[in-house]
Parts: sequence; C-alpha cells; structure tokens
Amino acid sequence: MTSNVFLQIAVYLAALLALAKPLGWYMARIYLDKPIRPMRWLIPVERLIYRLSGVNPKQEMRWTEYAAALLVFNLLGFFAVFALQRLQAYLPFNPQHLPAVSPDSAFNTAVSFATNTNWQGYGGETTMSYLTQMLGLTVQNFVSAATGMAVLVALIRGFIRRNQETIGNFWIDLTRGTLYILMPLSLLLALILAGQGVVQTFKPYQSVALTEAARYEQSKLGDDGQPLKDAEGKPVLEKIAVHEQTLALGPAASQVAIKQLGTNGGGFFNVNSAHPFENPTPLSNFLEMLAILLIPAALCYTFGMMVGDVRQGWAILAAMTIVFVTLVFVTVTAEQHGNPILTTLGSDQNPSNTQAGGNMEGKETRFGIVNSALWAVATTAASNGSVNAMHDSFTPLGGMMPMWLMQLGEVIFGGVGSGLYGMIVFAIVAVFVAGLMIGRTPEYLGKKIEIFEMKMAAVAILIPPLMVLGGTAAAVMIDAGKSSLFNPGAHGFSEALYAFSSAGNNNGSAFGGLSANTPFYNLMLGLAMLFARYWLIVPVLAIAGSLAAKKIVPVSPGTLPTHTPLFVALLIGTVLMVGALTFVPALALGPIVEHLQMAKEP
Repeated sequence: MTSNVFLQIAVYLAALLALAKPLGWYMARIYLDKPIRPMRWLIPVERLIYRLSGVNPKQEMRWTEYAAALLVFNLLGFFAVFALQRLQAYLPFNPQHLPAVSPDSAFNTAVSFATNTNWQGYGGETTMSYLTQMLGLTVQNFVSAATGMAVLVALIRGFIRRNQETIGNFWIDLTRGTLYILMPLSLLLALILAGQGVVQTFKPYQSVALTEAARYEQSKLGDDGQPLKDAEGKPVLEKIAVHEQTLALGPAASQVAIKQLGTNGGGFFNVNSAHPFENPTPLSNFLEMLAILLIPAALCYTFGMMVGDVRQGWAILAAMTIVFVTLVFVTVTAEQHGNPILTTLGSDQNPSNTQAGGNMEGKETRFGIVNSALWAVATTAASNGSVNAMHDSFTPLGGMMPMWLMQLGEVIFGGVGSGLYGMIVFAIVAVFVAGLMIGRTPEYLGKKIEIFEMKMAAVAILIPPLMVLGGTAAAVMIDAGKSSLFNPGAHGFSEALYAFSSAGNNNGSAFGGLSANTPFYNLMLGLAMLFARYWLIVPVLAIAGSLAAKKIVPVSPGTLPTHTPLFVALLIGTVLMVGALTFVPALALGPIVEHLQMAKEP
C-alpha cells in the first residue's frame, strides 16, 4: 500500500470532517427554528406551504400521531410512484416512448424509493421516462431523505424535552429538511456536476456515428421469432455490422445530486455512477463520494448541538469514522492484492508475488482501485447504494466489507437521519449493558433507559436481520430464487445474501450476478424494504415519545460518561458484536468460504 493510497483517503476524510461542523451547525439552527439570515427569505415560502397544505405550524404531535402522519405520507408517495410507472406510456416527457413498467417491477421500485432504499431491478435508460424519473423518483429522493431526518429530530427532542407528551410536528420537520437543507445543497451540487459534464436535458436520445464499425455474430431468427438451426441442430449465425450508437440522455444532474446527498443511490442510468454521463471526471467522482457521507456526518454535530453537548456528537462521529476507515483499508488491501489464482498459474505475476495492478475487474480505469474501494465502502456505510464499480467483481474479502457494513444495520454513517437514529439505538443498548455491569439503572443524555426503551430497541435491531436471513434462506431454497443466480456455489449464495442485506437494511446496491427483476425477487425484496424501514421508524418514534415524557436525571458519580474514548470503544463493540453474532455464520457460507477456495492453490 503506497503513500498515494493514504493521501487519497486522507484528503477525502479531511474534507468530510472539515465540512461536518459548519453544515451540522446550520442544520441544528434550521431544526431549532433559528434559520441564518441568508436563508430567511425562505420563511414566507415555508409559511405559504403550510397555508396551502392546511398545516398548523403551532400544533405539535404525540409520537403516535407523528408516526401516523409519516406512514400516510409515505403510503401516498408509494401510490404516486407506482401510478406514474404504470401510466408513463400515456404521459408526457417520454421521448423514447417507453412502455408501462410491469406491475411487480413497479411495486418493487415504488417501495424502494419510498423507503429511501433505491434498489433497482431495472435499467433506468431503457425503463423509465423522463417524467417518471423527475416527478416520481427524484421527488421521492427528497422526501424519503427528509423523512429520515425528521425521525432523527423527533428522537433528539425526546432527549431534550422533559415531562412532555409531544415530539414536534412531522409536516414542519419534513418541510424544513427539504426546503432549507436538501434543496439548496442539491441545487449547488447539480450546477457543479452539470459543469463537469453530467447531462441535464429534455432532448431525446441521440444517435451518433461510430468511428469504427462494430461487427459480431448472432443467432438468425425465423419468421416465428425463434432461432434457426441447421441440419446438425446447430444455431444458424448471421454477421451484424453496427455503424452507429444510441446515447441515452435526460435530466440526470438534478437527480444525481439528490441521490448522493440524500443517501438514495438510485442511478439515472443502468450502470449508475460508473456511467460517464453520471460521473464523468475525477472531480465529479470526489464530490459525489463526498456528498454521500456529508449530511450523515454533519448530523452528528447537529445532534450534539441540539442536546446541548457537542461532545456527544463527536463521540458518535468518532465511532463511525473508526469503523469506516478500518474497513476502507481492508477493502483496498484485498483489491490491490488481487486474485492469487492468476499468480499461481503464472499468468499474472510480479516481484511481490501478487496480481500485477491488483483486481481491476469490474472497475473503471479512470477511477482505479482506491477510489472504487473507497466509494464501495462509503456507499454501503451510508445506506446510499450508488456504485462506481461492480461489487460482484470484487475479491471475496473486498466484497464482504460492503456487505458487512450493511449488515451492521447501516449505522456507520448510514442514511440521512436513519443512520444516526440507528446508532443512537445502539448507544441505548450500550449504556444498558454498561448499567448491568455496574448494577445501576442505565442513563443516556439525562434520561433513564428502562424496559420500554429496551423492548423498542430490540425490535429495531432484530427486524432487519430477520428480513435478511429469512429472505436469503427462501431465495436459495426455492426454485424461483435459485433460477436467478448466475453463479453456482459460494458466490451464488453471496449474491442472494447481498441482495437481501441491501434490501433489508435500505441500502440499494447489489452484486450484479443476480437477475433480480423477477416476480419472486420484486415481491420478496419489496417486502424486506417495507418491513426494514418502518419497523425501525415506529419503534424509534416510540422511544422518542417515551423519553420526552420523562424528567431529566441530574448527572451523578455513578453516571456513565457517554462522550469519552471508553464509551466510543463500548459503542463500537456493541455494533460489531451484534453484527458478528448475527451474520458471521451466513458470511462463512458465502464470501469467507469463497476466499478460502480462491486462496487454495489449484
């Protein structure tokens, strides 16, 4: 590992951590209803939104009302995206005249974007019209991200309020997150990306002449549409010469910006951020990768500022960063060592006895191994799901790191809002374990953690593994699931495990060797996304309501400090132990055994 590797990772982390404080401070001001002066011109717009939608900004909600409003709003979003897909053939802004999306795929996609998962079983440029991409998917990128941030703010209010029954107003939190945070940042990033060459147009796809004709052979079809065969039963081939190529276009920059900032990840084009029209330059790659973790990191400072102790936010950010950096180096090392089978066969050898150039399969040469591995870890740490390289082509250990990050519950940065409230749930479990060790009622941020909070925390932690492991078991046992696996053995199992890890933890990335656009996977993954999203949100809001009704307990000599290196270590240990104990057996059947097979000399 060269100094260049350390430099690239260090620059990325330095930029991320440098921006975390000012952005976190700004977001805290927004949610505390203290917008800074340059943004106060949006206050009349905010008030107009409330007036038009019939929202009373002075009326607050109990946690049950907050949850009901959230669920109804997300349900309406689901139906809107589903309807747009089914009716897009009859709607405008469809210059390619793309047909309606099939019912099972439309269901899966509508669930995916409503839950901030953005799992895609389709190719964007061959399936979705411009209108569906803009009015359906891009809008959901905004509101699903704002929903996660709203839940986090509601949980923070549970800590800072005392003897109250309300935790805020969902409609206000949703509006402020969208209007003051997501939209300005997305507008800025979209303009920069468009300047870098990311396409933003309503023009139809363009056909351009090739500088050199592409020639290939394919099976000749008969009048019935079936391949013709000769007297020996072999397929009849015909030579094809292609002299032009169709370039897919569309309003991509506006969607790419919010897909990264909102930790959504859904690609405008099929190959996502490996596509030159989505990610054309090293600068666009750096900015998009930075945007993935920007808001989740900054929300840690927002959390500390809102609870009145910024050290609490720094402690959680430190825990996230330590795990993140460790797994980045593991992934980079695994990819740089490459495939030892090629070395032992003598086909690719250098003086260090490793694959020359490392494992470049499935990676863009313009980004290389370090930026591909860093993106893979960032996107799966942040519940983002966008990719600039094919995770299915990573080495077994290199591909296991992104998979395991998802299986940890998407709490290492995680989605905007959802990652931090997931980590706070783990913090509650950590202080509970510490309380058991010293025989004292656990406390966190001045609130006693009692049986109700622990029950809700248990539900939030255990539901995603149930979706992941149960769905994977069904996929590898049922013919409808096995028929979509393109690779046999351990890697095929890893493809199914990765898919359900992604859906069950609302990430959206995939091992590309799985053909997931089938009725079985569209239904099963859709259900996994639904349960994983809302079985976390509802218990978290229940915890918020319970904490808000409690009094604040004064700090005493027996109180566990939750801003020290000791607590950071305890929090990391709690997250890793839950992930290890839950998923190591499944990982042993997939990437671990595949690594052992690869390491064995032929």
